[in-house]
Amino acid sequence: MTHPKTRIETFGVEQIPDHQRDATPTDLFRLIFGGANTFATAVLGSFPVLFGLSFQAGVWSIVLGVALGALILAPMGLFGALNGTNNAVSSGAHFGIHGRIIGSFLSLLTAVAFFSLSVWSSGDALVGGAKRLVGLPEDNLTLGLAYGLFAVLVLVVCIYGFRFMLWVNKIAVWASSLLFLLGILAFAGTFDADFAGSVSLEQPGFWAAFIGAAILAMSNPVSFGAFLGDWSRYIPRQTSKARIMLAVLAAQAGTLIPFLFGLCTATLVASQAPQYIEANNYVGGLLAISPTWFFLPVCLIAVIGGMSTGTTALYGTGLDMSSMFPRLLSRAGATLLIGVAAIAFIFIGRFAFNLVQSVSTFAVLIITCTSPWMVIMILGLIARRGFYHADDLQVFTRGQRGGHYWFQHGWNWRGLGAWLPSAAIGLCFVNLPGQFVGPLGELAGGIDISLPITLGLAALLYLTLLRSFPEPASVYGPRGAHPMLGRKAGSNTAAPSAIV
Repeated sequence: MTHPKTRIETFGVEQIPDHQRDATPTDLFRLIFGGANTFATAVLGSFPVLFGLSFQAGVWSIVLGVALGALILAPMGLFGALNGTNNAVSSGAHFGIHGRIIGSFLSLLTAVAFFSLSVWSSGDALVGGAKRLVGLPEDNLTLGLAYGLFAVLVLVVCIYGFRFMLWVNKIAVWASSLLFLLGILAFAGTFDADFAGSVSLEQPGFWAAFIGAAILAMSNPVSFGAFLGDWSRYIPRQTSKARIMLAVLAAQAGTLIPFLFGLCTATLVASQAPQYIEANNYVGGLLAISPTWFFLPVCLIAVIGGMSTGTTALYGTGLDMSSMFPRLLSRAGATLLIGVAAIAFIFIGRFAFNLVQSVSTFAVLIITCTSPWMVIMILGLIARRGFYHADDLQVFTRGQRGGHYWFQHGWNWRGLGAWLPSAAIGLCFVNLPGQFVGPLGELAGGIDISLPITLGLAALLYLTLLRSFPEPASVYGPRGAHPMLGRKAGSNTAAPSAIV
């Protein structure tokens, strides 16, 4: 069955019928890679140099961060194919039918933050490149027009829905990759792989800078965790789980292209225009050192990348908002409502309050709260051996009560009991100098260890709660609970509440 790309998608968070699920792991790869193969990722790649690391140390920090983040992210692509809905709704199996609202709000906040950052970074790069290329003035008017152009184009694509967004990302994957590779030609003559940075291995601040850069790189794949189900819900349930996870891993491996582009060009900026590094202005420094012929590719990267990242973020926002208010908002209506609000936020934040740095901090804090939610979801998936009562996940959407995931009045305190303290303690360990330092942020000598702390604590608490307070046996299906939960798991045979 063919589906016109320009027909507005009608599905919301309800379970996608089997005959409508014809996407492939390759499509999932395109959406993830397209959403991350952007100028915003290149900016993240510049942070090792901004932190004072050498080129070689920067490479290792990026590779380590992306690899760890990708391994955590990969299983999150399975929920959509298993249940035919987005990850927030699937989380009801582990947090309760009402508790899944936590996932909806986390993905909502993450999407708005990254949509705003995408529009800001791409708009600044577009206007800066056009200034050098054709003399376009760089003022509030031109910046405002660029932001508005990106935001409206992204909103239109998201309203049309999944298939139009997939078509856009098919183009974005190849176009952005070629443009980034073209950058190798632009800077190959002056690049120095022996760039030493300002912090050597022997100096006290090296490990703080290295781990901080690795965690920033890790935050990029982690930020996709709440959204993978938005796209994998169109993949047939019988599709190989290994293929789905390999598609996620391959997409994250592909992001090393923009990451390393950002790192390599940042070393050139540090050598040729160090005042930009001192001012933490990588984009301005890149434009200052670029050869004239590369200004047009920079503008194209900004346009294509802004479209790709913005659509993957805003699409999930509309889907989640419609899931929280299913009787009031359709997916397209929720996307329009949130899109207009996000556009207003972009303009107010950029011109009235200069909140660009604050939103960057906001995004890191959201990821600190989202990562333990992901760990609980993944461990729950393993504990259930991939078994779910997909129809019972839709109880909230249909305005009903009961079902296998009703637990205590729609809340599963095992998942909540692991997530709440993990997120709270993780926030206490955040260390973003000059932006946000938690009350425990200095305990590791200035090293930001918030993500390892929150991930490890979530795993420990959730497994302990599952073993100590077994869930009803009916949630585990015919094969029973995974052996890692011990003999107690699933021993409670209380019948589920009837759906009413």
